Amino acid sequence: MTAEQSEWRIEFYRTQRGESPVMTYLNELPADDRAKAVKFMHLLLEFGTGLGMPHARPLTGHKPLWELRPMPHRILYFAHTGRVFVMLHAFVKKRGKTPSREIRVAEQRMQEFLGRVE
Repeated sequence: MTAEQSEWRIEFYRTQRGESPVMTYLNELPADDRAKAVKFMHLLLEFGTGLGMPHARPLTGHKPLWELRPMPHRILYFAHTGRVFVMLHAFVKKRGKTPSREIRVAEQRMQEFLGRVE
């Protein structure tokens, strides 16, 4: 891994009470699913915004949100200044299109995160 690639880091969105919904979600997964999700996050760190399908893709019409795709799970995130990926929301995807309610949760968390940071 080059120095440029290793500069990315992952941060987990936290509620006002300090809880991380994504970490809670991941910790409740079966070991195999959790390991797959962690592997995808390592790929994200390694390849940064260059990581593409089938591992990650931007959410069309919801810039700057992306989805990490460790089947059947999804982790919605965005790239923040300082080369940080912020993990916002995780869920099981059951149908073809990402449900709008899941996207709304991620968007609300992103706005809350940005409001605290700025």
